[in-house]
Amino acid sequence: MAGPVQMRGGGRGRRYTPMSQINVTPFVDVMLVLLVVFMVTAPLLTVGVPVDLPQSQAKPLPADVKPLEVTVNAEGKIFLQQTEISLDDLVPKLEAISNSAKDTRIYVRGDEHINYGLVMQVMGTINAAGYTKVALVAQLPKPSASKKR
Repeated sequence: MAGPVQMRGGGRGRRYTPMSQINVTPFVDVMLVLLVVFMVTAPLLTVGVPVDLPQSQAKPLPADVKPLEVTVNAEGKIFLQQTEISLDDLVPKLEAISNSAKDTRIYVRGDEHINYGLVMQVMGTINAAGYTKVALVAQLPKPSASKKR
């Protein structure tokens, strides 16, 4: 015959023994909420000068260090990072930001609707100053329906 059933904390004359497991459900709930918040806000943190970049088939360059960005917008204004500057002030500002390190990576972004000569003039000015790692930035083409087989 079986002995008396021992109840957890409810038996007569017995002490209540606490549960030795941790409830992680509230922790997971908080983590999921934080994940959603960061997923929504992360795209909003990228700031820059809005330009319509041309498309290219080239593969992206590896980015080990954040490069400097020189942008020429649709109105022909030149920006270093997010600050508008003149073409004459471009080289002194680049040298000040990069501490005259001529191997600093510089990305040139140009709106697809501007004069190509202006972008080449900006690149020529940067190259004449001795900077060797200058690259043009373009958007990857959007996948077409025929390639999605």
